Amino acid sequence: MQQLSSSSPHFDLADQVAPRPRGFGRSNLLGLWTLYLKEVRRFISVITQTVMAPMVTALLFLAVFTLALGRGGSAVEGFPYAVFLAPGLIMMTMLQNAFANTSSSMVISKVQGNIVDVLMPPLSPAELVLGYAGGGLTRGLLVGCATALAMRPFVPFGIHDAFFLLYHAAMASLMLSLLGLIGGIWAEKFDHIAAVTNFIIVPASFLSGTFYAVHNLPGNWVLVAHLNPFFYLIDGFRFGLIGWHDGNLLVGLLLVATVNAILFLVALRMFSRGYKLKP
Repeated sequence: MQQLSSSSPHFDLADQVAPRPRGFGRSNLLGLWTLYLKEVRRFISVITQTVMAPMVTALLFLAVFTLALGRGGSAVEGFPYAVFLAPGLIMMTMLQNAFANTSSSMVISKVQGNIVDVLMPPLSPAELVLGYAGGGLTRGLLVGCATALAMRPFVPFGIHDAFFLLYHAAMASLMLSLLGLIGGIWAEKFDHIAAVTNFIIVPASFLSGTFYAVHNLPGNWVLVAHLNPFFYLIDGFRFGLIGWHDGNLLVGLLLVATVNAILFLVALRMFSRGYKLKP
């Protein structure tokens, strides 16, 4: 059989070149979008547990506290108690579910050992943080919208300021998504993340003006409440919904943005170093 030489017209030099890996440039937007969709589809697949159940829980809180404290036409700062309470309950529901989304996703991946499937693709630390945080942000906003719609037939509230409403809803969901991501990376088992939820997230949510006006607290408890970032999230969200606030709105805007920036950098550093992610 006649051998083909390099000068033969049938010789193709491209056949002798090794395949090159696909390049993504400075960012892998397709990979980021895929990770985000994975996180969203993960909680959508069990929507009765991740969205409907928190909505029902918030309605039960509204019913119990309204019947116990809001009977007889009692009011808080000139608002019917149910109207004052509703924004706090909506925000509390968003906070807890945004945290639960990223923390559970990370802990499950680590316990099951499939975290390697996320770390191996060509995704930068920033893209990993954005993908996970985006999923938690989406769940927080979705749960907040579902809870608000469920409460609306029982509580006559509207929208006082759309900017403050959307800003604090988005920043609150992002903050707890990042905090859940950091907690999920740090945790080695489900008990660790449950401890963070029970001893940090839930108390901070309850002690941030959800059920009461903070300025009515005795002594130094007002200062303690103002040191809680959750207070500014609820306060700004309440202003956006019913037009009343308990603290400095400008301080709240800046503080919330600063805390989110710090949490993003911490999560970015943890992914960059492979903290408790790589052997």
